[in-house]
Amino acid sequence: MILHRDERFVVVDKPSGLAVHPGWADDERTAMHEVRDTLGQKVFPVHRLDRATSGVLVFALAPESARVFCEMFEEGRVEKHYLALVRGVAPEAGTIDHPIPRREGGPRVPASTSFRRVWRGEHLSLVDAEPHSGRLHQVRRHMKHISHPLIGDANYGKGALNRDYRERFGLARLALHARSLGFVHPWEGKPITFEAALPEDLRAPFERIGVVI
Repeated sequence: MILHRDERFVVVDKPSGLAVHPGWADDERTAMHEVRDTLGQKVFPVHRLDRATSGVLVFALAPESARVFCEMFEEGRVEKHYLALVRGVAPEAGTIDHPIPRREGGPRVPASTSFRRVWRGEHLSLVDAEPHSGRLHQVRRHMKHISHPLIGDANYGKGALNRDYRERFGLARLALHARSLGFVHPWEGKPITFEAALPEDLRAPFERIGVVI
């Protein structure tokens, strides 16, 4: 679903299960293909979301615009917020500074994520996570680092727990959603924020679990 389009870039709401770019997966269809075909023109990825993550995703509409956006993301001039359902009762708020790789097999580099708890259950928490850098699986790795892995995470979570939530509540995906993305418009100079509503494949299971947002 397209959230915004102008002559420089397009913002979409990516579903879970769809890779962003063919260079990052072997899939025949990716978000880049879907957006390209919808718009009828070439698009250029400027950042990534994990295949299993849903939410706000930006594509540039020209190489020059892509370079501007890549610099903005690299320099931390884009504010990103994710909703993540994690195991256990997370602290009310905090910042995680822990080095992780930029890409699979790469060297560890500095990475920082701030978070605040927005809901707590008996054995679960919903957190708003704000990564200040763009590393591989950053939110997932950082929450695991403080012993609060994401529900539905096949890489860093617990398989038995993931199966339990899938069977009891129908949560059959990674519980991570890119809820908003904001920056100063590079060509207009105005602050702008884009938001993606919680998708049905998270909203319904959250409702069954009793998560209140």
